[in-house]
Amino acid sequence: MQHGTVIGPREHGVHPRWRELNAFTYLDPGFEAEIGQSAAGEWATTDTSAATGAPPLAGCRIAVKDNIEVAGMPCTLATPTLRNYIPVRDATAVARLRGAGARIVGKANMHELAYGITSNNPTFGPVRNVHDLSCFAGGSSGGTAAAIAAGLVHAGLGTDTGGSSRIPAALCGIVGFRPTVGRYPMDGVALLSPTRDVIGPMGRTVRDVAALDAVLAGIPSTGFDAGDLRGLKIGVPQEHFQENLHPDVFRALQRTVAALRDAGATLVSADVKDIAAVNAAVSFPVVLHETRKAMETYLRHTGMNLTLARLHDGIASADVKEILDQVMADAVPEHVYRQALTVARPQLQRLYEDYFGLLGIEVVLLPTTPLPAQPIDGSERFITLNGAAVPTFATFIRNTDPASNAGIPGISLPAGFSARQGREPTALPVAIELDGPAGSDRRLLAIAAAVEAALS
Repeated sequence: MQHGTVIGPREHGVHPRWRELNAFTYLDPGFEAEIGQSAAGEWATTDTSAATGAPPLAGCRIAVKDNIEVAGMPCTLATPTLRNYIPVRDATAVARLRGAGARIVGKANMHELAYGITSNNPTFGPVRNVHDLSCFAGGSSGGTAAAIAAGLVHAGLGTDTGGSSRIPAALCGIVGFRPTVGRYPMDGVALLSPTRDVIGPMGRTVRDVAALDAVLAGIPSTGFDAGDLRGLKIGVPQEHFQENLHPDVFRALQRTVAALRDAGATLVSADVKDIAAVNAAVSFPVVLHETRKAMETYLRHTGMNLTLARLHDGIASADVKEILDQVMADAVPEHVYRQALTVARPQLQRLYEDYFGLLGIEVVLLPTTPLPAQPIDGSERFITLNGAAVPTFATFIRNTDPASNAGIPGISLPAGFSARQGREPTALPVAIELDGPAGSDRRLLAIAAAVEAALS
């Protein structure tokens, strides 16, 4: 490799304390000497950049998920076939961060090809949760979340197809944001689904994420204020979103509801009717059909003469290879895809439009994930929830997926900790999510900042 150091499960070159975290696939060589130093306190989000002349992200360390291109750094998608691909130019989103003064310190580890929620990566090692190294960090943007939670960087970029920025944020105890589809430029990103994919900013606080959002969206970065919770109507659906929750997640939701009510918000118990069935008609039919063309387009873009078949043959993760098997077999026919895209997806979007519009609700409140992070070993396909075996992937994306398919913005916020049982108890983060109407990104961030303050 011509630039810096590729980080693998046994070759780290970082502070020994973080040797097993596996947050990065690549580190900028100038950052390696600093990696053991906490990023806390070096950069604080303020609204003074206009007055001082300093760029809004000056001093901010950023980790970039390894499916977003950074000039001079490998863009591997955490898959063996692309280990030697080094882009010559930044993705526009990365260029905007650099232009705002941010420092890109490395490429963050992830679930291979962004097709999973554990970030248990055979090539670069599993991304481990800083709160308990035996547990996964979530995915697919697990490395970004782990690096932020560990204090190695201030903020970072993930991507989000069905929860890939919000799920690891929830499991690592940080803030993860999914913007309205189309809010940020997506060139230089290896897409799975152009209909669903977005870049997902992640940070320690809502204000940090709001600073990144302004830069990425190309809007003024000054003047961000928390919203007022007094009189705010917040929808709290039970159907689908509160089914089969881990007890500590349910308690965190109850604490959140109580805190928001105490802060003057109006909590409305109202379901998004038939959300599970309508979402299922959109979710996998869209992404599985779009992946073939999206990946073939990206492989041509690399100029490495790679075919989708060769990429498929080199996949190291059994779960990802099974998904690509379906893509290669064209498991979703064109007519099924068209039905999902032109009938089911607009129906899902109308469900949310009616929910917000007819009820006067500004945001939806739900648990980001039904349970906290789980042990890495043995949890790739199934986990135990309330005494029963449930599928890992489907369970963790259950609450984040509908907003993704509707294209509306959502943000995950820390909401406390859960004590794991069965051995020496370990506190693991639990989180709540707020979803808002399409295009309400800055309003949602302002509300989230007020909720964050109420919960703190």
